[in-house]
Amino acid sequence: MFGPAGGLGMNPSMDDMNLLQQAQRHQLVVSNLGEEIDLEIGPGEDDAAFANSSLIREPSAGEHDETKHMVLVSDLPSEDQDTSKGQTSAKRKKKVVKRWREEWADTYKWAYVDMKDGTARIFCSVCREYGRKHRRNPYGNEGSRNMQMSALEEHNNSLLHKEALRLQTASKDKIVVDKPIYVKTLMSKSAGSIVEGALKRDPNEIEFIQSVQECVHALERVIAKNSHYVNIMERLLEPERMIVFRVPWIDDRGETHVNRGFRVQFNQALGPCRGGIRFHPSMNLSIAKFLGFQQTLKNALSPYKLGGASGGSDFDPKGRSDNEIMRFCQSFMNEMYRYMGPDKDLPSEEVGVGTREMGYLFGQYRRLAGQFQGSFTGPRIYWAASSLRTEASGYGVVYFARLMLADMNKEIKGLRCVVSGCGKIAMHVVEKLIACGAHPVTVSDSKGYLVDDDGFDYMKLAFLREIKSQQRSLRDYSKTYARAKYFDEVKPWNERCDVAFPCASQNEVDQADAINLVNAGCRLLVEGSNMPCTAEAVDVFRKANVLIAPAIAGGAGGVAAGEIEVLRESNSMQWSAEDFESSLQEALKQTYEKALKAANDFGYQKESPEALLHGATIAAFLNIAQAMTDQGCV
Repeated sequence: MFGPAGGLGMNPSMDDMNLLQQAQRHQLVVSNLGEEIDLEIGPGEDDAAFANSSLIREPSAGEHDETKHMVLVSDLPSEDQDTSKGQTSAKRKKKVVKRWREEWADTYKWAYVDMKDGTARIFCSVCREYGRKHRRNPYGNEGSRNMQMSALEEHNNSLLHKEALRLQTASKDKIVVDKPIYVKTLMSKSAGSIVEGALKRDPNEIEFIQSVQECVHALERVIAKNSHYVNIMERLLEPERMIVFRVPWIDDRGETHVNRGFRVQFNQALGPCRGGIRFHPSMNLSIAKFLGFQQTLKNALSPYKLGGASGGSDFDPKGRSDNEIMRFCQSFMNEMYRYMGPDKDLPSEEVGVGTREMGYLFGQYRRLAGQFQGSFTGPRIYWAASSLRTEASGYGVVYFARLMLADMNKEIKGLRCVVSGCGKIAMHVVEKLIACGAHPVTVSDSKGYLVDDDGFDYMKLAFLREIKSQQRSLRDYSKTYARAKYFDEVKPWNERCDVAFPCASQNEVDQADAINLVNAGCRLLVEGSNMPCTAEAVDVFRKANVLIAPAIAGGAGGVAAGEIEVLRESNSMQWSAEDFESSLQEALKQTYEKALKAANDFGYQKESPEALLHGATIAAFLNIAQAMTDQGCV
């Protein structure tokens, strides 16, 4: 009845790298490619006839060939059956052994592979069940009651899946398969113990664990030279204070809503906390901790003595009226104000938080605190001192790129640049690239990306800002500029470029995107958003000799501007844009030189793609470690 597995269209010489790329594209957990995967599709309870046909696994002729051939016992020659009758009972299997195939990963996106009781099994991404609970074979090959029924149709017809789908629809919550944690191999046992401890303590905090791994990987040589830093790192990875609280608020219809608020004051060894507030539906404690940890390193690398913090809420300001956002911000600050102050913690803008939100937050803080004790670091052009506060983060990213290119005896003028995102940072990156004579060609949003091969200019940028202020789609841009194109559900990383500026969100550049960027000619990547590259993507860039400016260095413009603003406000001074830009460039130059010096001290050459990536983390950590050592075990 069944021929060899190759007869089913399987390519026995399939490249393992292709398998891995397909798996990672669909967030599949695939460990040790070539292992047996138990699909639980042997004799089942719903088909008595099939129980009479047992499946066995028979190796192919070549010992080196990984492909296994599936045959029925009833199809074996009779003499073989007679001689092996006493042995086949031990070989009978209640499963079909197959390799995870590239075609499956492409076609059946509802499935993922995970471990269950020590065995790799294929699960449904909706109801998270596996095997015969979804009929027999989720792929509709061997053992299917109706061989003509497609695999997806058979799976979707299972009662268990239908019930899971009904509950999913009723709750209006999209069930997302948990992304597996990618664990990097570390050379040092001491460094490995740090990551292992973090995994044991916070196994479900994926974003935080990823940021910890990146940091520890950069610090391997530092830890190897001084084991004292292991204890410092273990203390550093536990935030000083984590505040989780309820945020009740009332909408314009009088209905009550409840969101969850977060503030993680990660480390204050160097000074009072500074860090952003993010309002986004995906916000959780893991993201708050990861952002707080990144901010701690970013602040420590800057020329200013500051601690790091971050926070926000799972509130979504999109589609909400000004009054609703004001009521939410006031309720948020009712809890947070007691932890705020110029010598404690001052928040700044982040995703979903801009001029309007920062104004509402500060107004409520001032009302509750009873006095105007400093102000939050945020864009307040009309009633605060700085005139370029909103532009600082985006401008700083471009300034940092210019410093890197200058060391390569190149300039940014004329270079083709790809930018992701269309928020404050992305738009100001595009603006400064235009001013420097570069050729920015893309921006993106959550639904796709826009490319204009003619490049953006000031007039086109103003039109883009108008589109976003009216909450319209970037697609509308292509209706005015015919040579521009908008691509749905795609990221801009396959566009030809010299420099890439990821400015959208964390983990927006995965392994496949990194390969696309390398193939597209990218030789420099400057991170505008926090941790935009996955660990796998960083490995690809490192092997391809692509220089990376990490977010804790490239994104330091916002830190510098915020602190400059606070210092100048104490003198109630209004100062020019030229003074502000000059101070900003000087702060970024100091950050760049500090990172390169730390990299050189620990054996990383300036030309190495790991120089800035590791040097920035090393310099930041050593600053924090020295302060923590001096202050004792607190």
